[in-house]
Amino acid sequence: MSDIRVKKVETSKERNKFIRFPWKIYKDDPNWVPPLIADIKERISKEKHPFFDHADMDLFLAFDGDDIKGRVAAILDENHNTRHNEKVVFFGFYESYNDGDITRALLDKVCEWGEERGMNVLRGPVNTSLNDECAFLLEGFDSPPVFMMPYNPPYYLDLMEAYGMSKIRDLYAFLMEKNEEADKKLETIVKRIESQTNIKLRTVDLKRVDEEAEKIKYIYNHGWENNWGFVPWTDKEMEDMAKKLKQIADPDIIALAEEKGKPVGFGFALPNYNEVLKKMNGRLFPFGFIKFLLNRKKIKGIRVLVFGILREYRMTGLSYLLYSRIYKNALKKGYKWAETSWQLEDNEAVNNFVMSIGGRVYKKYRIYQKNIG
Repeated sequence: MSDIRVKKVETSKERNKFIRFPWKIYKDDPNWVPPLIADIKERISKEKHPFFDHADMDLFLAFDGDDIKGRVAAILDENHNTRHNEKVVFFGFYESYNDGDITRALLDKVCEWGEERGMNVLRGPVNTSLNDECAFLLEGFDSPPVFMMPYNPPYYLDLMEAYGMSKIRDLYAFLMEKNEEADKKLETIVKRIESQTNIKLRTVDLKRVDEEAEKIKYIYNHGWENNWGFVPWTDKEMEDMAKKLKQIADPDIIALAEEKGKPVGFGFALPNYNEVLKKMNGRLFPFGFIKFLLNRKKIKGIRVLVFGILREYRMTGLSYLLYSRIYKNALKKGYKWAETSWQLEDNEAVNNFVMSIGGRVYKKYRIYQKNIG
């Protein structure tokens, strides 16, 4: 057995090693997309990220001698546990070599950390919550991930199961490509719905991004409240998202639905920036920003992240109107394909809707769980 020791990250040097470790794991993997180092620094910063107004986290590195062999974060989200009446310690940002001793040492440390705080369930991965990247890739290793979706070596699944983790939920990603038959069906449905409703659709106005973000937050927090694992956005988290939206959003592929001025639904898509990030090796400066600007308009895919619809409007066909608006605008701007992700495996209403407009499951992801204590 290798002599693995796990150390809490306490210095800026250790934090930088934590952030840079994935480059060792994926150095020969053509499908891995290096994350922006600056973005990871912000996401794990208790001082800067609003997630930590209601959560705590510690980072850990696994060593064999002086060599780093793995990393993990232990996360306690008070808002999640209060809302769902659970005592869950999440693990996130997991990376390691293919060695069960490393996995055991890292996850044992997360369990110990959680038990010290009264937790009785280990769940993950989440980076840092279900509103961020989460789950391990289960199927679909033959292509890169899209923007803000996870990627990992296949052996992570074996390591989790060997540790005694079991599936708690699978997540689906659907590929959407131009399909004439599906387009005709969608057009017929949309025309019928439009003739029967007073709902008006428009794109978001980034000049009023704070006001628009507040409408999206209202719909999201009310429309998703019964979904598994859902935790509402706080005001500060929405302010943080709005600030970032100004920099990366394409307003033409974000649709807002209103009835008599009241926000009732939205469809939210972003360009697949991973097509650009793949060429930047994690750095915006000095040359990454130039690569970003040169390649941004060459992006061919979009990620449809989320549809939010108030409960009383779910049976109106509003999802078809929202998707149609995003789809038509995306084609006009030269986008060629879309990924709709992620969807819970047991959300039959949403999954059937996506399949009805030509989507097919092409990637699956898994969240694991284990009782502790």
